Amino acid sequence: MELITNSLAFIAGSAIDVLPIVIFLFAFQRLVIGGPMPNRKNIIVGFLFVVVGLGLFLVGLEQTLFPLGRLMAAQLTDPAFLHDAVGRGTAALVWQDYYWVYLFALAIGFSTTLAEPALIAVSMKANTVSGGAIGVWSLRVAVAIGVGVGVSLGCYRIITGYPLHYFIAAGYLVVIAQTAMAPKMIVPLAYDSGGVTTSTVTVPLVTALGLGLSEAVPGRSPLLDGFGLVAFASLFPIISVLAYGQLAAFRGRVSTSIPDARDGEKEESHAL
Repeated sequence: MELITNSLAFIAGSAIDVLPIVIFLFAFQRLVIGGPMPNRKNIIVGFLFVVVGLGLFLVGLEQTLFPLGRLMAAQLTDPAFLHDAVGRGTAALVWQDYYWVYLFALAIGFSTTLAEPALIAVSMKANTVSGGAIGVWSLRVAVAIGVGVGVSLGCYRIITGYPLHYFIAAGYLVVIAQTAMAPKMIVPLAYDSGGVTTSTVTVPLVTALGLGLSEAVPGRSPLLDGFGLVAFASLFPIISVLAYGQLAAFRGRVSTSIPDARDGEKEESHAL
């Protein structure tokens, strides 16, 4: 019964959040464009689906994803588990002893990004617009690798307590250098790839992992250290997609240079 009550409350809250959008769209259609909204019934039904879907999605976050992220972080950082895993006995733990946390962060970042609906949509559009030059799975895997590495590095930052801005500043310096050298066609897509990762599937789990990790590691504050993983999940896909474009351009140059070299050898042999 409590679950049903909470679900209805979330659905009502979603309706209040969506209401200004509905009012604006219908008012803009009537006052600026003029005339009634086409397919009004379908649009209203679609808004109802959106409201109910958002409400149930928020319930799912509160009931499963957030508790799951905190639970996994608490289990992986439990002193008894870590001491048993690294065989240190009662000695003080260092950042290297949390390797299971880094592996879990890498896996969860990679897997959730592959399942991200926004990334799937962007990858399909990029494949269509590029005429197949950009593969759907290639782009998704490149972005997922970036998110996995970023979340893992973010967990390292939480465990060590290093300032967040050092990592972000260094990462964007790398992005600036890559932007100057990467193929121009991949640069806008790479920057958009950093945004599509921060969506419905990735953000809840990554945020819950960061909060749970900061609560479990001694000396860390959930407010100061628990947030920031989403920034890593947005930054490192840009780096990985730019690297994917650079690698593709390099392979293209190599593949064209090899036939040229072979043609030169043939011409020399004919001359001899």
